[in-house]
Amino acid sequence: MSTVITMPQQGLTEESSVIAEWYVKEGDVVGVGTPLFAIETGKATFDVESEAAGTVLGIFAAEGDDVPIKTPVCVIGEPGEAFEKPQRTSSVAVAAPAETEKKTEALQPVQPAAAKPQSESIFASPRAKAAAVRAGVDWHQAEPTGAEGRVIERDIAVLAANRGRTAVMKEAAAEAEAEFEVVKNSGIRKVIAQNMHDSLAGMAQLSMTAYFDATELFSFRARVKAMGEKLGFPNISINDMILFAVSRTVLDHPLFNAHFSDAETKIFHHVHLGVATNTERGLMVPTLFNADLKSLNMISREAKALSAACRENTIKPDQLKGGTITVTNLGNNDISSFTPVINPPQTAIIGVCSPEWRVRPGKDGEIEMYRAMGISLTFDHRAVDGSPAATFLHDFCQRLENFSLLLAE
Repeated sequence: MSTVITMPQQGLTEESSVIAEWYVKEGDVVGVGTPLFAIETGKATFDVESEAAGTVLGIFAAEGDDVPIKTPVCVIGEPGEAFEKPQRTSSVAVAAPAETEKKTEALQPVQPAAAKPQSESIFASPRAKAAAVRAGVDWHQAEPTGAEGRVIERDIAVLAANRGRTAVMKEAAAEAEAEFEVVKNSGIRKVIAQNMHDSLAGMAQLSMTAYFDATELFSFRARVKAMGEKLGFPNISINDMILFAVSRTVLDHPLFNAHFSDAETKIFHHVHLGVATNTERGLMVPTLFNADLKSLNMISREAKALSAACRENTIKPDQLKGGTITVTNLGNNDISSFTPVINPPQTAIIGVCSPEWRVRPGKDGEIEMYRAMGISLTFDHRAVDGSPAATFLHDFCQRLENFSLLLAE
């Protein structure tokens, strides 16, 4: 008995998925667990495995098709086994045969009278014909300029010269085409492009950057690195500490832990952190839910697990939704300042810049150097004004400068 493979539902709110790639073709023999095809939903890609062993009897969707959930995609059974191909409804009404015939007759183009062959109306001089043979051109294609519309020798010269220019132009066009490669945009890239366009087109985004003394942050990182294994800590990174500080700061500034629309602002009681993650397929933003209720140790472990799932293409669609504020880190790329783009409908995004050495007045009027880091905050000016944004950024930097005290809260 044949087994119909339908489009699975990866997330609670997914209504359809796009066939990204087929791994099999009709006639292939598969077993239980054999990957059949890949699907794209939102920013994630998943492999769909076979539920039965047998032969792929039919495939009902092509790569790039957006297929509704639970719709048959392929069928697996015994070779030669009969199966029913699913019918796809069409939004185009079929006209009655008589009506179709009438429309066809009405739309028939008027056939022009047969054109008289050029050879019957164009004449060429003997010298022109001889020149055409030498140049390897058809004298019928020349523009006659002689008496009584005759093609003369100079017309052949013009025709041959034009042919040479055409050949050069075609060769140049071929070389120009070879200078670039056309790459089809993936589903993930299309989603990123649409989200970023919608974000900048629909919001009044403003950015500001502040620098903080990261001496204590790096000191704490060094102590954890030295003693963490003995204490059972994970490899807590600077980014983990920044995520922790965001989760403890943003609830004091509720408009930054919110979703904004023209009609209303949703202010959340818990912090659902978006953790921007770079992957080979593009930027993905998994959500670390209820970060304000988790310890630094828990945040570090979960953030690493989410990022790994994105890179390994095992992240679930529901883990890519629901964020209330996002953190994106370019600290490993020697970036002093940048303008991160908000992930709508959130009201803010925090960008982490690279550490750098800065100078400030020290004791006895001397100049001292210290380890600093920049934090770039982009906020939606429709939801938040500049002064509250500056206050939030100041408080956030203060907590990072006094990270040990933040842990004691």
